[in-house]
Amino acid sequence: MSLFRTLIPILYQGAGALLIFYGLFILASLTLFWLHRRRHNWPACDAEIVEWPPVTVQIPIYNEPRVARRVVEAVAALDYPRDKLQIQVLDDSTDRTTPILATLVALLRRTHGLNIQHLHRQARRGYKAGALADALPQATGDFIAIFDADFAPEPDWLRRTLPALLKKPQLAFVQTRWGHSNRSQNPLTAAQGLALDGHFVIEQQARSASGFMQNFNGSGGVWRKAAITAVGGWTSDTVTEDLDLSYRAQLAGWRGAYLNDVEAPAEVPPLLVSFKRQQRRWAKGSAQTLRKLAGPILRSRHSWPKRLYALLHLGGYATHLPLLALLFLTLPLALIPHFSLPLPFIGYISMFVSVAPFVMYGLSQQQLGGRRGLKRLWVLPVLALISLGLSPMMGRAVWEGLWHRGGAFERTPKQGKGPRHLALPEGESLRQLLPEAMILVYAMVTLFVIAARGQWALVPLPLLFTLGTSLVLFIGLSEYQMALSAAPRTGRFTRPSVSATSPSD
Repeated sequence: MSLFRTLIPILYQGAGALLIFYGLFILASLTLFWLHRRRHNWPACDAEIVEWPPVTVQIPIYNEPRVARRVVEAVAALDYPRDKLQIQVLDDSTDRTTPILATLVALLRRTHGLNIQHLHRQARRGYKAGALADALPQATGDFIAIFDADFAPEPDWLRRTLPALLKKPQLAFVQTRWGHSNRSQNPLTAAQGLALDGHFVIEQQARSASGFMQNFNGSGGVWRKAAITAVGGWTSDTVTEDLDLSYRAQLAGWRGAYLNDVEAPAEVPPLLVSFKRQQRRWAKGSAQTLRKLAGPILRSRHSWPKRLYALLHLGGYATHLPLLALLFLTLPLALIPHFSLPLPFIGYISMFVSVAPFVMYGLSQQQLGGRRGLKRLWVLPVLALISLGLSPMMGRAVWEGLWHRGGAFERTPKQGKGPRHLALPEGESLRQLLPEAMILVYAMVTLFVIAARGQWALVPLPLLFTLGTSLVLFIGLSEYQMALSAAPRTGRFTRPSVSATSPSD
């Protein structure tokens, strides 16, 4: 019993200490943003360009019949010299998306005189990374712009983005800020908009202006073709090929840039089940990239602050592991009468740094919309609870990413202008909610024990997990019922059964 009384508090505080690192990472981003706020803009986007260079726009698409036409037409409307613009529609689809794209591409080529190709692969080898890599040898542009199916760039997007690359030859890529065309659709899309704004407006600006390593976000950006080929091109040994390539380029001596004033409008997932699939891939891919590049980062010539910041950046999703550990340790800790923590100050530090993400979200909205932008902070509690509620899924994805290379690239279905059930992923089942249900039961049992033992200081974390997993389960069950109603038309969800299996990550 003596060992139990000693070991549990130590492990509990150890998990809390690991969480502090994420808070310090956000604080470092806020500090870099503030210190370099006057140097965020790269060469003037409206700079006079005498001779525009040849550019290839790649549009990777997989089974997106509702939004495929929108993104292709938006790219076709880019205000750029026709003789310098090539468009590659990279189609891996196995549904009616392919004939839609084939017809549209032929029409645009005939009526608009565009240099546009429809490249359809029979085998989805390498997923998105494979599609980009296979098409690159046929790309005639010196620069490669990339748009996913849910994007719709404004006509002047390319002219506003290229000057930075033309003025700074050390830049491998330029990333622009994602807009959110369906932000006001529901609380979930509003929460995603808030989280993405914090990432782009604060974190990406901070990294770009200070010279720290930053990530390409996979869409809404332009690459220098020479940089892609110089570092070995796109690879599919992680499910976040964009993060992997951008870090490999910067480790090879290139730089990345971020343009906050240039927006690339996109659609965020309107359903929790689609959002979970997206987050699962991002978490797993970030862990895979950390596993792959931690050694090269530590051995690189970058300064130690830049190296440590890069590791914290790649390991950001891993914070769900110590967070879950804290919850699991709360129950045995509550069983110890009159327990004492060896390092009480860790709790105070953890409480202090936990405010950093909320400051980041508030500052990002103030930067985007002034006082009016702060009105969007009403959705902060929703974002916080959903983040906690998704911790079981995220923790599992991180664990898999740390141990396994590659994997299936699970697309995030888009709604477009159709009804919400069209954004339901294929093959999902009620079993996907089991991890959240198990954590909810554990958190409620922990609260019961805390109340019985009078350990009220331990209430906050299991209470927040109870609220977060309850919210995720409520939304998930609601979407499941919607899926059952739509099943005769879509066939996307499956009823739980002995033979039901989870889709691979």
